[in-house]
Amino acid sequence: MSEIINLPQTPGPIGIFDSGYGGLTIYSEIHRLMPQYDYMYIGDNARAPYGTRSFDVVYEFTRQAVNFLFRSGCHLVILACNTASAKALRNIQQLDLPGMDPSRRVLGIIRPTVESVGDVTKTRHVGVLATEGTIRSMSYPLEIKKLFPDIHVTGKACPMWASLVEADEHLTPGADYFVKRDVEALLAKDPMIDTIILGCTHYPMLLERVRQFVPENIQLLTQGEAVATSLQDYLSRHTSLEQRCTKGGTTIFYTTESDERFREQASRFLRQPVYTNKITLI
Repeated sequence: MSEIINLPQTPGPIGIFDSGYGGLTIYSEIHRLMPQYDYMYIGDNARAPYGTRSFDVVYEFTRQAVNFLFRSGCHLVILACNTASAKALRNIQQLDLPGMDPSRRVLGIIRPTVESVGDVTKTRHVGVLATEGTIRSMSYPLEIKKLFPDIHVTGKACPMWASLVEADEHLTPGADYFVKRDVEALLAKDPMIDTIILGCTHYPMLLERVRQFVPENIQLLTQGEAVATSLQDYLSRHTSLEQRCTKGGTTIFYTTESDERFREQASRFLRQPVYTNKITLI
């Protein structure tokens, strides 16, 4: 990656990036917990989904978004995307930030989610429901094993769930069929599971559906709350970075696809009107 010079040094918003709409569930929880900050959200909807793309492509696309957010004044960027967190975060942190601006930070959402697991599971058997790409990457089992070697992890890909949400069919009987099928398949793999991670940012939109088919003794973990709590703690411990995050209570949304379509979909995710701007990432 070529070095970026003359990045804005004045305080700016917190950047949040996702390949599409799912990251809005992360943004929603962060904003709910910390409404005082300014935020800048990018959805790379024109090139979504990322899950089937190679590591190199996901890294390049994610790097472009991080560049945009840094040039726009962000000193802290959250990759609110499981695929980007799994396939691009480490390269950006280790290869790019030192040459760009070592004082800036890029954080993912897998580690904060995993950190919350240890205090929840009693049987030490954890399930992960996620996209094909996230399950294949083994990102959750690998991260969990680093922190909690005694926890047994079982994953199940749910290829239809995100599509159902984006098609606004997640509250239909058809959605119930796919949710029931995948939940039962996961629990059949390991009946000792007492905690399930919903490892896709779209899945909170299906949370009540999932609860219908999960025994009461099983805890469901969504990413938004874990990420928001972790970020709040992170900022409290990194005061110099926190002071470079502006506090005006505003949010700017960007999309690489149709701004009209983004407004429609984002308004459903956030349950309020959303105004956005179309950009091109290069």
